Amino acid sequence: MDKTSVIGILLGMIAIGIGIWLKGVSLLALINPAALLIIFIGTAASVLIAFPMRTIKNVPQLLRIIFTEEKHGNMKQMINQFTAWAELTRREGLLALEGEVEEVDDPFLHSGLQLAIDGQTPDFIREVMLEKIDAMEKRHAEGAAVFSQAGTYAPTLGVLGAVVGLIAALGNMQNMELLGSAISAAFIATLLGIFTGYVLWHPFANKLREKSKNEVQIKEVMVEGILSLTTGDSPLVIKDKLSSYLSSREIKKMEQEAFNETEETE
Repeated sequence: MDKTSVIGILLGMIAIGIGIWLKGVSLLALINPAALLIIFIGTAASVLIAFPMRTIKNVPQLLRIIFTEEKHGNMKQMINQFTAWAELTRREGLLALEGEVEEVDDPFLHSGLQLAIDGQTPDFIREVMLEKIDAMEKRHAEGAAVFSQAGTYAPTLGVLGAVVGLIAALGNMQNMELLGSAISAAFIATLLGIFTGYVLWHPFANKLREKSKNEVQIKEVMVEGILSLTTGDSPLVIKDKLSSYLSSREIKKMEQEAFNETEETE
């Protein structure tokens, strides 16, 4: 589970709930069927109009991605893996990777290694793999756009809900008690629209974009690693090249871990 997504939503709800309570407003006021209908059903309707069904079908999968941890592998482990493969290929050649490929779970990495084993040129391998990354980025951007658009529609629908509520309130001008209650209820839709738009939908879109960037970076490491294997780069060169994707702090930590493992071996 992606703890930051869950914690963020809980903190947002707590902040709004406590803020409303401190202002002397009953939390029961938020339970407004008309406002909930306008915001949630209205937002869903707008998204359905804006996107084709093939994109809408991916929403459950996108929500799963938002609330689950990424499983694209650890960057440092991948660098160490490519270093080990480089040592193997330097001794026995690229064909020695045939046994290693069967143990690779990632389809992208598996296909790239297979292309290298089959003797494809580095330029061809780079072109094929970068095209796959580009196609993946486009799919991810389309998914993030669903939530980004929902975040745009929800606050506007909140204003629409407030207008509808005010129209109803103006119909009770003769009763000041009902008028005050109706005006208060009218702005519940605005509150819900802004809350869902800027605490849920826009952050969801940003989380998807960030996860996409991380996945692209890992796949770029895979591409560089595979190309380095095909050109016969030494293990040290491959390690230095792929480490450029890490921060200086992560590089120091990886070097320390490698040093500790050497000490234990000796």
